[in-house]
Amino acid sequence: MKPHLKILICFAATLICAAIGYGQEDRVSAAPIDGTLFTTYSMDSAHIGVSFSVCGSLPGSSGCYGGGTLTPFGRAGAILEGNPKTDLSMNTVTRAIYVLDVASGASQNEVTLYVYTRVDTITTDFDTITTTLSQTISLPSLRGNPSALGYMAANKQFLFAGTNASTEGVEVNKRTFSVTETGGFFPPINVSGIASDQYGYVTMSFGSLNGGASNGFIVFGPDGAFQEDGGGLEFTVNTVQAALPSTLH
Repeated sequence: MKPHLKILICFAATLICAAIGYGQEDRVSAAPIDGTLFTTYSMDSAHIGVSFSVCGSLPGSSGCYGGGTLTPFGRAGAILEGNPKTDLSMNTVTRAIYVLDVASGASQNEVTLYVYTRVDTITTDFDTITTTLSQTISLPSLRGNPSALGYMAANKQFLFAGTNASTEGVEVNKRTFSVTETGGFFPPINVSGIASDQYGYVTMSFGSLNGGASNGFIVFGPDGAFQEDGGGLEFTVNTVQAALPSTLH
């Protein structure tokens, strides 16, 4: 091959690679249409109602644009948002809001997972927010009461929930909403925390996180499958929120 032809081929290949690289960078760096908005949540003293407010800025405005109230619950024990899904053709962002009621039912000893669908319709200067209840999932293998603590963590496909009055947790498929019991330990040990990492691994902790013989952990993978279990105070951590033993219970 002639030297000048080699140079032309290399130069063309460089341009193609650069074009692909720039295209990939543009796609990755594209800002979400609600990326300048944030949501704060609050509860009343009895945890019967959960309220949220959406504030921030848009290209033509700034401030608070609205929100919603989720109610009634026996006692809202844990709240978690699902991953947002953006529809650029409709200028909407859709996400789930999961509320774990740890004191549901007439006797307030049942546990129920409520799944809400929140849709933000965003223009250059306003965000119109709608929230509807889409699923009510009874979790009969979990025990609750008005003073119970609730725990939730999730990855892309599954949500994990438990209470400190229960000796095992549950795994909920986000798409089908099927519920699977996670199992526990023998002799029974109550759940004391659930934490996830950035790769989708979730750890459910059992027993006293302050030490002692009666404790253990179970690890689940991104696909929801069991990974390992054992005794001790092992847990997963992520890149956005500290997960130390003192903050897991």
